[in-house]
Amino acid sequence: MSISPPKTAPKPFLKWAGGKAQLIPDILALIEARSVGWREFTYIEPFVGAGAILFAVLDRFPNLSKVVINDVNPVLVDAYKIIKSDPENLIEALEGIQEKYYRLLDLESQKEFFFETRDRFNALDPSDKLPKTALFLFLNKTCFNGLYRVNRQGLFNVPFGKYKRPTICNRENLIAVHRHLQKVEILQGDFSQTLSRAEGNTIFYFDPPYKPIKVTSAFTAYVKENFDDKEQMRLKEFCDRVHESGHFFIVSNSDVTNFDPSDRFFDELYQDYTIKRVKARRNINSKADERGEIFELLISNF
Repeated sequence: MSISPPKTAPKPFLKWAGGKAQLIPDILALIEARSVGWREFTYIEPFVGAGAILFAVLDRFPNLSKVVINDVNPVLVDAYKIIKSDPENLIEALEGIQEKYYRLLDLESQKEFFFETRDRFNALDPSDKLPKTALFLFLNKTCFNGLYRVNRQGLFNVPFGKYKRPTICNRENLIAVHRHLQKVEILQGDFSQTLSRAEGNTIFYFDPPYKPIKVTSAFTAYVKENFDDKEQMRLKEFCDRVHESGHFFIVSNSDVTNFDPSDRFFDELYQDYTIKRVKARRNINSKADERGEIFELLISNF
């Protein structure tokens, strides 16, 4: 299969809890304001997730001299690496899975196929990167709300999503993502390893697992290890190091005052920095009537 130039800008190739598509204008405006006058700059995203901000930044700023992404989730990072290095075989594998899935005419057959695929995904050795990535992308498009959740054994356990005919393989977008990733360095591990990659004028964008806005919304089981308040505080200390190194950062997080006005966790934690509240809509919720408009935080050192 030959790779022809993409006709559209890249978009996230995954559905993802906490995706930032709705915050793109606010975040791009901050980056644009900070980078005015810079001939070139480095962009680093230590919690890349589905990459909504990454792809918007790659498309908007032609003067990026260096781009680095990182995530703690090895399956997600392998997906980025496979799309960067071997999109042809990934697309071929995905189209094969999509064809099989579309042949199943009733929801029960699709559900059975989903659980069989989930078992295969969990059984695959991490070294089988291409087949594991293909199964991961299929599960992402067919599981409930596109969540990624694992149990204590590290096994993916999100239920079936009951979508009749989801797009499992978007060939054109995968090609666009592939081309844009050629200039991107891809890391896997803790966010703290990214400071060493800063070079010249550097902007970090941090999108950590959000602090739950209420007890029942505690979805942070992104990997086996939870991102709790201690981790939020460790991230703030890392932001201090970024600031002291002469670099710039933006952090997005939930505004916990939405449900408890007395909860000043972030206001106190980041009291030395700029905190902006922006309207946003949180969509990872099983109850449609609770997907309402709330505020989120954008925190920066400029």
